[in-house]
Amino acid sequence: MAEKREMTPEEEVAAKKSFEGMERAKSYNIIDLGYDDVAESLKKNDTIIVSMGSTEKHGAHCPLGTDSFTAMGVIEKAAVLCDTLYTPLLPVGYSPHHMGEVNQGTGTLTFSGDTYRAVVYDLAMSLIYHGFNKMVFVTHHGSNSKVIDDILRKIRYETGAFVGWYKTPTERTFSIVEDIMEGPRSETPGWHAGELETSTAWAYKPSSVAMARAHQDRTHAPRYMGDKFTKHDGSGFVTFMGAESMWVPMEHHEYSDSAIIGNPLRAAKEKGEKYFEVASEALAALVEEVKKMDVKVDLENRHFTSRA
Repeated sequence: MAEKREMTPEEEVAAKKSFEGMERAKSYNIIDLGYDDVAESLKKNDTIIVSMGSTEKHGAHCPLGTDSFTAMGVIEKAAVLCDTLYTPLLPVGYSPHHMGEVNQGTGTLTFSGDTYRAVVYDLAMSLIYHGFNKMVFVTHHGSNSKVIDDILRKIRYETGAFVGWYKTPTERTFSIVEDIMEGPRSETPGWHAGELETSTAWAYKPSSVAMARAHQDRTHAPRYMGDKFTKHDGSGFVTFMGAESMWVPMEHHEYSDSAIIGNPLRAAKEKGEKYFEVASEALAALVEEVKKMDVKVDLENRHFTSRA
């Protein structure tokens, strides 16, 4: 075995010369970058997109990562349009109601509300520590938005940073992509594993979708509530006497038998691609406005002393 020795200066020069032209590929995802790339980007842009995903039960034809794929399909394109870095995906969200029943094996992963808020706080404070003054968290999973108001306020009150929580368009924020979907409102095309989400999963990762398992399905009020209550979509509300006047902490399987809310048989890969185009333009336009905001964080508020 050859004896180990330190490289001579001449060998070091020769080695470095052999690597000339070997540069890192262009990326906006900080996981792909070196620390110096992030520092250089910060000199011109103190805004960052924070990628928030989910791993949860959808219809049998859709992958558990449907919401993550949808969010990243938007984020990746938007980042290029607005020349803004983004964080690697956090693939676990707040999904306790998607766990299914014990030993059912749905594969859903969830943080508790307390854990999720702590993760959001630590992510934000890490970024503020490095010099980011403005953060746009982006999620497709609606329930991630349920538990974060207090922690976003805490971040703002403690640091003065701008922190926004952006939900990619679907469900009740459907207007900018409505023309892409063919299904009528009665088919709830923007809901769970239906026309929209099946299309986006198909466009982002075609091999993850098993369309032979797809079928239409609708929601219903949990059967234990009796026949005076109804339910027409995947929100937390039930309808009584014609009004959605009560929110109920339901399990997803109590009101959706197959985890499909809508008609995935209307899905198409091309619809998902069009969705990513339109939704990324909307997110990029929003980020461009955030970039213009005059927000500064005082040095003493960046230290993140609780990080250990």
